[in-house]
Amino acid sequence: MGKDVTIRSIDPEAIRRIDELIPPGVSREEVLRRSIETRWMGEVEPQLSLFSDAVEPTVVFGDMPFRFIDLFAGIGGFRSALTRLGGECVYTSEWDKYAALTYEAWYGERPDQTDIREVDYDAIPDHDVLAAGFPCQPFSLAGVSKKNSLGRLHGFEDEKQGNLFFSILDIIDVKKPPVIFLENVKNLKSHDRGNTWKVISEELVDRGYEVHHQVIDAAGWVPQHRQRVFIVGFHRDVFNATATSFFHFPRLPDERPTFGSILEPDPDPKYTLSDRLWEYLQAYREKHEAKGNGFGYGVAPLDGVCRTMSARYHKDGSEILIKQQRRNPRRLTPREAARLLGFDSDYSELFGHGEEFPQVVSDTQAYRQFGNAVVPKVVEAVGRCIRTTMAAAIAETDGGCLLKGRTARGSMTFPKPLDSSQPRWGGG
Repeated sequence: MGKDVTIRSIDPEAIRRIDELIPPGVSREEVLRRSIETRWMGEVEPQLSLFSDAVEPTVVFGDMPFRFIDLFAGIGGFRSALTRLGGECVYTSEWDKYAALTYEAWYGERPDQTDIREVDYDAIPDHDVLAAGFPCQPFSLAGVSKKNSLGRLHGFEDEKQGNLFFSILDIIDVKKPPVIFLENVKNLKSHDRGNTWKVISEELVDRGYEVHHQVIDAAGWVPQHRQRVFIVGFHRDVFNATATSFFHFPRLPDERPTFGSILEPDPDPKYTLSDRLWEYLQAYREKHEAKGNGFGYGVAPLDGVCRTMSARYHKDGSEILIKQQRRNPRRLTPREAARLLGFDSDYSELFGHGEEFPQVVSDTQAYRQFGNAVVPKVVEAVGRCIRTTMAAAIAETDGGCLLKGRTARGSMTFPKPLDSSQPRWGGG
């Protein structure tokens, strides 16, 4: 029987090397675990054969090293996923003070809270991947309906949030990242009769990117229907047609979690709906059912997946209720909400937090943050496909450069590109 290995069992010189190379906020234990798995399973360490000895890249878990920035970061769905893939975050932007509190507590650094339109783009560090889940409310079905009812502008005409996409373009113009990785609501493609999507895709193509996009339902990775459009762009100056032929969006996993698997065994009774609220929700649903509408609360099936969690969940929790014996239904606890979005031990342990990320804001703010979050497990799945394409580009350039300031060398053997006609893509 094997014996446990503790940090103090390792040579002090090795510990010193780990501390020099470890990304901010990542635990020593996670570095050791991933390094041991890499060695034991015989996985290739691309950075040892792809980069010049003259420039020593940051070694992260034996994976392809790359640098990324996290814009409109929220609580770090991109940060969690891309760090797990070997990425190093070199800049984060998030203006919301409560989201910034959570981000700092989880990842060990405070985001830049400056209005993105006022940031000095030249001062943003060079990076390989620009990641951004830019504000979705101006384009979402719920957001558009609400703004229409209030007589407010939406989409790009929303001066406060809708035009922030153009700030991303300004950063691209200055920094010219080889890869862009964006996320938004699925309604982005149909908003304003397709004109919004036309502007976005044309602007990216005009800047030299080959653009791929796919609507993916996160229900393949978490027990929640959450359809989002993912946009991936590869700059044609770096990626030739052979390299980009390796890119495909991820297939849906064969095994999927059920809603019951994320529930706590003994939740606090305070999450049970009051008699008054429960009576109101039942009456509201009955009224709309009588009119032939589908509005109303939803009780989540324990053996299936639930509705989409929105930023309004803190108001009454009506879209995702949990049936209880001899009591009114209850809403999700914040811990369950974190699991529902995929912020589980795969990522919390990566940043030294044990089995769960800590809650450092009120329940109301936590629900808002999870309702606005990108699912890190989906980001990770798409990110793996991006990383394969990055590695293919380095092999294809035969001494060219993908990662800024580093020179690739050597060659690698890659499988044939996946036939895009194969079924079971992660969306429609």
